[in-house]
Formats: sequence, structure tokens, C-alpha cells
Amino acid sequence: MDITISNQARMDIRDGLWLGPTPSLAPGFTQANLIVLPSKYAFDFLLFCHRNAQACPVIDVCEAGSYQPFHSAPDGDLRTDLPKYYVYRNGVLVSEKRDIIELWTEDMVSFLLGCSFTFETALRRAGIPVRHIEEGKNVPMYITNIECNKAGLFQGPMVVSMRPIPAHMIALAVQTTARFPKVHGAPIHLGNPLHVGIMDLNKPDFGDAVTIHPGEIPVFWACGVTPQAAIMRVKLDQVITHAPGHMFITDLRDEEMTD
Repeated sequence: MDITISNQARMDIRDGLWLGPTPSLAPGFTQANLIVLPSKYAFDFLLFCHRNAQACPVIDVCEAGSYQPFHSAPDGDLRTDLPKYYVYRNGVLVSEKRDIIELWTEDMVSFLLGCSFTFETALRRAGIPVRHIEEGKNVPMYITNIECNKAGLFQGPMVVSMRPIPAHMIALAVQTTARFPKVHGAPIHLGNPLHVGIMDLNKPDFGDAVTIHPGEIPVFWACGVTPQAAIMRVKLDQVITHAPGHMFITDLRDEEMTD
């Protein structure tokens, strides 16, 4: 697979030619969540990811001050190559940015975490519908009542993404996504959303609601937006993240994320 595809996708984002969610961009290339925080929090956050690996699978970590993820996309620029960034101060979302060049400092440490968009190509190849792509929306994401394992300062609820799956295809969807443990793997819950504290599927905490057809069951996967829920709870002084659904596209192939 020619990595110019992923390079071109990043360039299109950098040049402002793509401003929306990224699930349909560069099929076959791994997409990643972004967390940028001061170096004093980096070890605790890495430990949080280790203790909650299904929700926060680490793909790459940059040295303090570096915005080039040399392992996953050496030509990339984490300051410019995502369509939209969120800036949190004291746990509150204070602004959305097209780039973070002016906010960048030499003390910042960047983490790239696995994203479930990666296994969607495999789902579609298996004939399983991916509703938010069909409807041109962002995937719906929900804050659950499942508490993550605490690490240092970091604690908070798990966030999940949801895809409605025809009942007769549930087993295939589980088998397909279980092959991708580095990008969340198998679902964590099937069926009744109340069992994980989700009161209304039509009101996601992030992303967009999607249609659930008769005969379909909501299926929930651990989501890389989980750190944002932790950030809101622990109220760090400043953290920059991707806007949910607006991911960083790496040069890594999806098949590299399988077991």
C-alpha cells in the first residue's frame, strides 16, 4: 500500500482542504487519537493508558517538544495535521482550533492512541454496515458508568463508541474487531445501553446520533476519547486533544494493528 495516500490525506488536512471527521479518509491506514499535555503529567498518563489499554491503546509517544511522530508518521506534524483540536483548561473545553502552532511549547508531550476507525475497513469488507459512514456523520460516543483504573492523577469513566449491527451479524462483528487489539479490539458491551449507564442513544456525549434499524442491536467498543473524560474530571491546567472523530492519519497499515 502506497504511503503517499496517508501523506496526501495529512497534506489535505494541513492545507484546509478537509475540515470534517476522518473515518472515510485513507482507507487501510491507521488513524489515531491525540493527547498533548505538559511533561509533568506524562508518566501518570502513560500509566493510565497501560492500566486501561483497551480504551487507551498507545500507538506512539513523542519526546517533549517534538511534534513529529517518527514511529507512526515521520513526515507528519501533530500541530497541523488534524482537522480540529480541542483545548481544555482546568478541565473545561475552552476553544476549538484548526491548528495548535501558537500553543506549542517545548514542554509538551504527545501521545497517539488507537482509534476504532481502523477496524471499520475490516467491518465493511466483511459486509457489516457502518452506519455513521453510510449517513455521513461522526460516530456516536457516550460516557459510561464504567470506571477506568486510576493512575496517579488520572481517573474517570470509560467512553464508548457505538455501531448498530444486524443481530445475525453480531458474532462476525465481534470476531472481526477482536483481531485488532491495538485499536480497542472486541466490543465491551452488546445490547441494552442502560446497563453501562447510557440513558439515551439519541443524545451522544460526542459525535452524532445514527439510525438504528429494526433487527439491529447497539454494539459498544471502548473509545480513545476516554482520556478526555478523565481530563474533564481531574481538571488539569492545560491539555490539547483531537476533536472527537477528527483523527491523525498515520503511515501504519491497519493490518499492523492485528494480533
